[in-house]
Amino acid sequence: MNKYLRFMILFFFLAFPLSLSAQIDFDSDADDDSFLGPSAASAENPEGGQPAQAADASAGGETQKKENYLVWMFRALGWVFGPVFVILSLVDVALIVMNLMAIRRVNLVPENLVLEFGELMDGQKFQEAYQVAKENDSLLGRVLAAGLSKVPSGYDKAVQTMQDVGQEETMKLEHQIGYLALVGNLAPMVGLFGTVVGMIASFQVIAAGGATPSPQKLAEGIATALFTTMIGLTIALPSLAIYDIIKNRLARFILEIGIISDNYIGRFSSVSHKK
Repeated sequence: MNKYLRFMILFFFLAFPLSLSAQIDFDSDADDDSFLGPSAASAENPEGGQPAQAADASAGGETQKKENYLVWMFRALGWVFGPVFVILSLVDVALIVMNLMAIRRVNLVPENLVLEFGELMDGQKFQEAYQVAKENDSLLGRVLAAGLSKVPSGYDKAVQTMQDVGQEETMKLEHQIGYLALVGNLAPMVGLFGTVVGMIASFQVIAAGGATPSPQKLAEGIATALFTTMIGLTIALPSLAIYDIIKNRLARFILEIGIISDNYIGRFSSVSHKK
């Protein structure tokens, strides 16, 4: 599952900017062609061919447009929203990697512990089984070690101790992945705030310019509004999707840990409390 999930994340972060760039280039080419039109092109060059100088100028202008797109985006974001989105992006990537590395089977329900602990329990080597569980740093190891340590105090006490340890460790992991949801919810809110700021700037230009507002100033405000919305959603979508995937994986592992621990500690159900 880890391999496919990492592939999905990598595909999203690579495919989305490429598709966005391709869409912008396509729209730019379409706008240029529709603006000139076939009649304008034939009027400039009756023989149907384009002069070399005009072709070079067109190619140079298109190259400049492609090169300046990112510059235009960062200029529209400004010195406030730009650094904020960069920080959110870095934090988002760090949280995704950290949680993917933490919520793994080897860290929560390692197969070697299940096999070794089961063999020792089947052989009634309870002290050895306790040592194996105690020395294992996984969540299952901590739960089993806590349960076995309380078996002399009675089965009910052992079960309660396992539940307490499991809930405490689960809460820590849920808090850790919860920051991923926080970034996913915060990014579009920042984008919405940028949208409001950009639209206010555009309406201020209209109010100050009267009947002839500056198109360039209007475009700057609208660009801020649209770019902040786009970047906020770009950060939020993978963050929230991965949060749900990791949360479901954690729930599945916790359920598996509960089944395994109940299966082994349940063998001591006849043990009563010893004073």
